[in-house]
Amino acid sequence: MATIIASAPRLALPGVLKHRAVRKLLLLAVVAAVLVPVLNARWASGSWPHELTVDVSQPLTRASNWIIDNRDSHPLFLYFFGYISNAVVLSVRAVYLTLLAAGWAGVTALGALVAWRVAGVRLALGTAAAFLACGLLGMWVPTIQTLALMVVAVLASVVVGALLGLAAGLSDRMDRALRPVLDTMQVLPAFAYLLPAVLVFGIGVPAAVLATVVYAAPPMARLTALGLRGADKEVLEAIDSLGATARQRLLTARVPLARKELLLGVNQTIMMGLSMAVIASVIGAGGLGDRVYQALASVDVGAALAAGIPIVLLAVVLDRVTGAAGGGHLPARAKPRAWRRLGQEQRSARLWAYAAVATVAVAVAARLAGRLDWPPAWTVGIAEPVNRAVDWMTAHLYSGVPYIGGTADWAGHFTTWILDPIRSGLQWLPWWSVLLIVAALAWLIGTWRTALTAVLAMAAIGVLGVWKPSLDTLSQVLAAVAVTLVVGFATGIAAARSDRFERLLRPVLDVFQTMPQFVYLIPVVALFGVGRAPAVAAAIVYALPAVVRITAQGLRQVDPAAMESARSLGATSGQQLRQVQLPLARPALLLAVNQGVVLVLAVVIIGGLVGGGALGYDVVFGLAQGDLATGLVAGIAIVCLGLMLDRVTQPTEPRAQKGA
Repeated sequence: MATIIASAPRLALPGVLKHRAVRKLLLLAVVAAVLVPVLNARWASGSWPHELTVDVSQPLTRASNWIIDNRDSHPLFLYFFGYISNAVVLSVRAVYLTLLAAGWAGVTALGALVAWRVAGVRLALGTAAAFLACGLLGMWVPTIQTLALMVVAVLASVVVGALLGLAAGLSDRMDRALRPVLDTMQVLPAFAYLLPAVLVFGIGVPAAVLATVVYAAPPMARLTALGLRGADKEVLEAIDSLGATARQRLLTARVPLARKELLLGVNQTIMMGLSMAVIASVIGAGGLGDRVYQALASVDVGAALAAGIPIVLLAVVLDRVTGAAGGGHLPARAKPRAWRRLGQEQRSARLWAYAAVATVAVAVAARLAGRLDWPPAWTVGIAEPVNRAVDWMTAHLYSGVPYIGGTADWAGHFTTWILDPIRSGLQWLPWWSVLLIVAALAWLIGTWRTALTAVLAMAAIGVLGVWKPSLDTLSQVLAAVAVTLVVGFATGIAAARSDRFERLLRPVLDVFQTMPQFVYLIPVVALFGVGRAPAVAAAIVYALPAVVRITAQGLRQVDPAAMESARSLGATSGQQLRQVQLPLARPALLLAVNQGVVLVLAVVIIGGLVGGGALGYDVVFGLAQGDLATGLVAGIAIVCLGLMLDRVTQPTEPRAQKGA
């Protein structure tokens, strides 16, 4: 009888309460039931209360004015930042003059020979064709300007990232300290790095290089630490048994074993450096990015495309060459043959020497022939034909197309039916309900620390007084993410289930993933004009490749034994997908959501250049008008929004969840 009585309460409890997520929601509901009436009575429902805002524009303006007034006299600027600025300017100028002295023939020969030594004849021909295309489009000098800035910024990024990664790889305490910092830096949009650099160095090349270094160093640091920590323990034990010192163990074992991760870090640093160097044209970086920026400002699609094509070509070439250096892009059968052919290290050194001599010979021949500069007669102007094509599209495809409407109609309908309702709905919600939703989402997939971080980040946006612009940006992000996930999951599932489709899709995804963010604005402006819808369209196209790739990879890595068991039970193809593959691939799908959100936010912010409005426009306005207070407030809000979105979409590791 006692046993029956003891078991009765257990039978009365609903089974749903056994789930951790339900218990979290119930606890959050109790907290909300206590706090919401108090908050609602003190501050009426609706937008963020004015009483809870802090006006930081005046202190920021005073700080900005002080920096501007003392930039040429204060010891901090004269003897620290001034030296850094001068070193950056001299370094970029030295590289730029060296490339100009080599001439178009010498630079093309150097790029082709490096590609040949690293990856073979095919990539060497592709590299030469890419450099020649830059000249044919009349963009040789801007290309050299971008390369000069990239060389200096990437070298500094690699050095800084490698040193941080070395410290994190050898010290557990440093790894724990750096990990949250690097996590946060890697989810921030590129625009967030521009204003602090401008505040310290002003508009110009030093600010552009500093922003590029800060943006591009984290992947090098993370991959260096990963490679050093992942070194084979048996090899390290063998080195220790021979009496090696810590320095010898690092140089003879850990670093060589981490070679693949180090080269991958260099590859990622170069690609992020190129992306940021293009965006940094907004703060005076010059080069190809400046041509795109000026063309977009005047809605000159032809000129923007003429500068955008060299950017894409540079991105593809740099990705392939650095990827091949790490073994990433060589075919599996080609790798051992290629390295066997190289023979001993002496032969490899001789080949590099021959390549250097050939490059010098080509450069000297070009100088003697008086052909250092790209001949103007060899350029092909595409701006006018492209603008004529855009004018034709404006007249025939923007609107009035029978049955389907036009691209401008689509953009208008998307804005009216999707973007406006989402924005109005978010701005209609009481401010405390937004914080409650953020807390619930973050706590469901993470811990109370994750939820607290997300809520504090969102609350900071309100305190800064940019609640409505931030919700406007958030509405664009949500709309873009929804479309990205629907299309990305469908495409990823198709790629995972069809080898032929996956092979056809792979080169397209490769190219799209190497293109800098700035470039995506050009085609959407040509198709849709300016506004919020084009910014969302660019964000969708930018984020789609990552979502497709992660989804396809997650589905393909599902345990074959589970799939075979489902087939043996007579499950159909759809049942296998819904009941086996998707549940087992849940971590990969959540990662795809997280990456989609982060990438979408990055381009939605840049969409302020093409009429996206909201926080992105405030940053552009602050930079263009010299109103750094407005720009800095918007930049801080972008940081908080990015941090919040990352926390509500990034699952916590199982160990952390157990600790919760």
